[in-house]
Amino acid sequence: MTPLRQRFIEDLQLRNFAPKTIVAYVHQVRSLARHFNQSPDRLGDDQIRRYLLHLLHDKHAAETSYNQAVAALRFFYEVSSPSGTVVRRLPYGKQSKRLPDVRSIQQVAVFLNTPPGRTIRMVLRTIYATGMRISEALHLTAAQIDSSRMVVRVLGKGRKERLVPLSPRLLEELRVYWRETRPKSWMFPGRDPQKPLSETPVQKACHVAGLPPITPHTLRHCYATHLLEAGVEIRTIQALLGHYRIGTTSLYTHVSLITLSNVVSPLDRLPPPQSPTAHH
Repeated sequence: MTPLRQRFIEDLQLRNFAPKTIVAYVHQVRSLARHFNQSPDRLGDDQIRRYLLHLLHDKHAAETSYNQAVAALRFFYEVSSPSGTVVRRLPYGKQSKRLPDVRSIQQVAVFLNTPPGRTIRMVLRTIYATGMRISEALHLTAAQIDSSRMVVRVLGKGRKERLVPLSPRLLEELRVYWRETRPKSWMFPGRDPQKPLSETPVQKACHVAGLPPITPHTLRHCYATHLLEAGVEIRTIQALLGHYRIGTTSLYTHVSLITLSNVVSPLDRLPPPQSPTAHH
């Protein structure tokens, strides 16, 4: 590993970037360097601009991938290799706002009883019961479960901790699971007990024939939407999900069937049409 890459990684770590984000940012800067076959600290404004245009027009990069490249290059040229490069002034690409996928409570109930394997099934039930991201659930330890206060301490993005309510039903299921499996370091260990279960087998187990697509992140969306439909305030849901901006959480108001059913169309408020007057 070059000293420049090592410094880049350390700068990201010092700012509490998630491990997956660090890997993605390093990949983006490495791709830039490989494109020109030069160290990134030797590249100038014109080359960086041409590379970003290459991502858009030649690689047809998705919105999220392009914006990730811009974010990675901005960080690299502002922090790890400071320069007056044009990348600092480039705007992010406009992202389309897509509504989250949400399933009914009945569909979730069928799905959660379907995945094979006690551990994977328990992971998915934990995600739906707490709204955790899959990475948060897979790194859950027994120490994070506070049964005396009935809360779970979730370590989220940027190592920010938040509290979520502990479902009595989930607590009982986790106790049964723990007595049967006796996990040590992690609540949901992989084949190596010293490491947590990886995301891949969980994602694969979600493909259930005869059911609409449901992923671990879909369960997180369902958690938020079903809470909203049960009358929980949007600010509370924002805190439970660990969202930095309320705008991110407010997307769930657009998919809540109860919220939508309470909206009365202006057409329905019009007086009923009068019968046409007969002409003599």
